[in-house]
Amino acid sequence: MSDEMYELKRDVSQNHRLYNEDLAPTSLKQRTWGTYNYTALWVGMAHCVPTYMLAGGMIALGMNWLQALLTITLGNLIVLVPMLLNSHPGTKYGIPFPVFARSAFGTFGANIPAILRAIVACGWFGINTYIGSLAIDGVLSLLFPAWKSMGGGMSIAGLSLHGGLALIVFWFAQVWIIYNGMEAVRVFENWAAPFVIILAAVLVIWIVTAAKGFGPLLHTPSKFQDFGSFFKIFIPSLTGMVGFWATLSLNIPDFTRFAKGQKQQMIGQSIGLPPTMLVFSAMGVLITSASLVVFGEAIWDPAVLITKFHNPIVLIVGMIGLVVASLSVNIAANTVSPANDFSNLWPKRINFKLGGLITSIIGILIMPWRLLADPSGYIFNWLGTYSGFLGPIAGVLIADYWLVRKTKLNLEDLYTEQGAYTFTRGFNIRAIIALVAGVFVALIGLAVPSLHFLFDYAWFVGFAVSFFVHWALMGGRAGAGAEIQAPRVDEAITGRP
Repeated sequence: MSDEMYELKRDVSQNHRLYNEDLAPTSLKQRTWGTYNYTALWVGMAHCVPTYMLAGGMIALGMNWLQALLTITLGNLIVLVPMLLNSHPGTKYGIPFPVFARSAFGTFGANIPAILRAIVACGWFGINTYIGSLAIDGVLSLLFPAWKSMGGGMSIAGLSLHGGLALIVFWFAQVWIIYNGMEAVRVFENWAAPFVIILAAVLVIWIVTAAKGFGPLLHTPSKFQDFGSFFKIFIPSLTGMVGFWATLSLNIPDFTRFAKGQKQQMIGQSIGLPPTMLVFSAMGVLITSASLVVFGEAIWDPAVLITKFHNPIVLIVGMIGLVVASLSVNIAANTVSPANDFSNLWPKRINFKLGGLITSIIGILIMPWRLLADPSGYIFNWLGTYSGFLGPIAGVLIADYWLVRKTKLNLEDLYTEQGAYTFTRGFNIRAIIALVAGVFVALIGLAVPSLHFLFDYAWFVGFAVSFFVHWALMGGRAGAGAEIQAPRVDEAITGRP
């Protein structure tokens, strides 16, 4: 760490309302993430059960397999753009998402986008925890028949006793990993990514061989007879697909702050996200299509598919694969960010570990298993609604960092109550107005039927409105002061400017 950075951390550490060690700028010693680490991170996150089921939800709505995969690919190429734009400040200044948000929303106003992001993460945490618990519950039920009858017909909040116990086991596994810190997350993602890929590939080869082909699903035509009818489903599906990773497009600085340099994180993310989403979704289509031949029904849920096998070894390996896949995405995508977000709310009392625990508790209390009951509700309601919040946040952040401040931030003032980012008692009213305007336009269609088309484009219209409103309101008023930059990471590590 340079002398300048040491003095900075020593000075701002006295401000307990804005600083703790988990929110502090990363040092050169902490910059250990290279290209492979970011590729593995995205492979681990994208190879998850919701990705596997995405194409199935779109096919259930009437698309054919090719239309579904093209929609998924296009959505991921679109969301990669704000992902990389928001990655830049994380690597340049070594700051996490909630600290980065202070430059646009104010030192205390940053809690608004941070908590909105955290609530969404809690929902996703619950979804993936439930999916992982299904694998544990299903396999234990087959290996030990008495397990399934435990508690009789007793249920709590819609969960059986044995299902609830499986949920608790999976929950504790995640909490244990997050309590070991970000380095444990990096190590876990490094080996989880290739492990899940190999298991998925083996399953594809086995079931296609058993079906003696790819199955009838690939020959099923689209239900849409013309472009107009397809477009009505395509747009909200595309919005939902963008919303799928809109969360990470905001809090990606939580990860890129550990990058060795901009080149490593940009290449790693570009390799890891769009191709992985396409390949894994295609695997879901192939496996489901072949399952129609092998088992007589199209099985989109991999947890259900595993229970069709009666070989104990296959059951155990399949369970491990699902558990690792769900753990991989939940730890990286749905725990790291809200842990920082909750920590930012009260740095003196809430550190990274306690923030992760809060996330895991809220994620279960939301009872997210109800979101997966209906594919149309999952894609249109859940993904569409929260993208109407996250698009506007991204619009404000990108406009502020790239156009208003032109990538120059005063690092010390991000941790100072009386500084360039104090605005009005710690809140930038202009940014909040821009955010509210974007959310209003994105979600007004839910209340006004004649404007429902705006909701179909929720992320896009919300992003555009907040982007231009914030830019207009902040014109010539950046007030960032002199830039205090973190050490030149690329130069310090490679020895080259």
